[in-house]
Amino acid sequence: MNLMGLFRSPQNELEKGGIKPGSEETGINNTCPHCGALLPISEQWENLNVCTSCGYHFRIGPRERVAYLADEGTFEELDAELISRDLLDFPGYDQKLRNAKLASREKEGVVCGTAEICSEKCALFLMDPNFMMGSMGTVVGEKITRLFEFATERALPVVGFTVSGGARMQEGILSLIQMAKTSGALRRHSDAGNFYLTVLTDPTTGGVTASFAMDGDVIMAEPGATIGFAGARVIEQTIRKKLPQGFQKAEFLLEHGFVDLIVPRPEQKKTIARLLRLHRRGASI
Repeated sequence: MNLMGLFRSPQNELEKGGIKPGSEETGINNTCPHCGALLPISEQWENLNVCTSCGYHFRIGPRERVAYLADEGTFEELDAELISRDLLDFPGYDQKLRNAKLASREKEGVVCGTAEICSEKCALFLMDPNFMMGSMGTVVGEKITRLFEFATERALPVVGFTVSGGARMQEGILSLIQMAKTSGALRRHSDAGNFYLTVLTDPTTGGVTASFAMDGDVIMAEPGATIGFAGARVIEQTIRKKLPQGFQKAEFLLEHGFVDLIVPRPEQKKTIARLLRLHRRGASI
């Protein structure tokens, strides 16, 4: 057994256990990668991990999203026991899975459940950038598929937060199949007259973009999020042309009609609740 992943050095203050959301420690700062501002960790947490100087949105995990989004005590997790296995005997995959669990403190790359947002009931999935960059393997696809099926049976709307580098290469074609499987479950949910809202966060790329991420009835994005299928460099090398400034950023996609609205993280809860209320079955406008 390779134990190196179990005894790796902590990468930051959070992993060392020295900082908790809302803690009173002072003198510990984080540097914004966009504007270079020094941000007190406590101030960063209070602002939902958004830079108070320039509005840069730091990547966050699913539990942090649930904390600011769901009404207190309403989130109930579904299919938490499902975990990925090395189905193809891919070299080093078992160790990568162990490292991902340590880095994210999650069993998989997505967390699914039900919740209330400002008293509006919904099904909810939240992809995790800390678990192999939210890559979509068989279990991620299965959990999202099951969530849509659960929501369809109970006539619940679905709210999905996407963040992904695409299909999980260590699972080969079994990962790519999840694009069709999740899209099929989504279609049945839609055909039953139910609402689906996607929130695209940084980055949402690859097979996730090519399937359930862009199939929402309303497509919301966080400011500055990178959204696309292939990487910009690959596209430039393929078409042999220089891409426009800001290509694949949320603001560019909004301007060109691929995204419906951009909502900063502190405003997301009330915006999502308003959309759920407007699309509630039997709601009067």
